[in-house]
Amino acid sequence: MPEDADDVMGVITQQIEARFQMPLADLRRAVAAAPRANDDATVVVKWHGMLAEAQEALNKAEDALVAALDTAPGDVLDDPVMALAHQVNAAVAVRDGRAMVVRHYTDPNSPGRRGPGAWRGAETAPRRGPALTTAPAPIMPAPAVSVRGAQR
Repeated sequence: MPEDADDVMGVITQQIEARFQMPLADLRRAVAAAPRANDDATVVVKWHGMLAEAQEALNKAEDALVAALDTAPGDVLDDPVMALAHQVNAAVAVRDGRAMVVRHYTDPNSPGRRGPGAWRGAETAPRRGPALTTAPAPIMPAPAVSVRGAQR
């Protein structure tokens, strides 16, 4: 595994372990034993597994690109090599997206995770009045209209 991959997976793993106060392997076993005990733990374990799969796909794509670059003649990159480069870019995007999801679930203060309107456990906050004082619009009398030829 490349060094920067260890950094990404290592940082995410440390965040998970800090959030749940246990090693990742123990957390996986706890979720397997009781998946409904803690929804956040279950989701984090699921997404961490998906993140690990994405990292493995990225590693393979990078290895294929490096091998193609080693055998490519000259400085001009042909279509197959460019396709591999695009595959690496896509794999990075998938890995980074999954890492963001895991980070979202490990941070209890991330947007949408606290307060009214949070995804889970939404609490109804006491309603406050409007930010500005408002009054009903004044009722204006209708203008007098005369119509010729109309009888009352």
